[in-house]
Amino acid sequence: MTGKITALDLVQAELSEATKAYFAKCEEKLGLVPNVLLAYAFDEKKLRAFTDMYNDLMLGDSGLSKLEREMIAVAVSSINHCYYCLTAHGAAVRQLSGEPALGEMMVMNFRAAELSDRQRAMLEFAVKLTEEPARIVEADRAALRQAGFSDRDIWDIASTAAFFNMSNRVAAAVDMRPNPEYHVMAR
Repeated sequence: MTGKITALDLVQAELSEATKAYFAKCEEKLGLVPNVLLAYAFDEKKLRAFTDMYNDLMLGDSGLSKLEREMIAVAVSSINHCYYCLTAHGAAVRQLSGEPALGEMMVMNFRAAELSDRQRAMLEFAVKLTEEPARIVEADRAALRQAGFSDRDIWDIASTAAFFNMSNRVAAAVDMRPNPEYHVMAR
């Protein structure tokens, strides 16, 4: 699979000027176009749907910090053993926290990290939603409220965890590979 982004042979669509500009903005801000975006570029409608949801969940208004949202991505991806997301979002945790060890602990086992009670409650909920969604009960939501989360925050935790469960499964199905640059970021 050397040099390929996924194990599938999908031809990149002719990209609109808006998408080309979005990719240029990624290159400018991140120094790269994330391979997940390039993987979706075979169908601009699917790419747009993915980026709209991702940008809303990860960058939009929320009672969750950007770091907390990245922590959810890593905790969920750790349970799912998603190589792409652990590499990319582990780098984001390292970068946003300024603590390279935290990113590594989150990838391996978030329970080993020094986290606030709020963060721990959030991640335990995200993991339970990943492993046993049918077992989520009012007591689980009550534990989040007790940790200081609003009902809107609970929605955002659930939506972020659910999005990464979906993304992890697509990445696994197509053997999506992370950009090599993620391996050295914020170390």
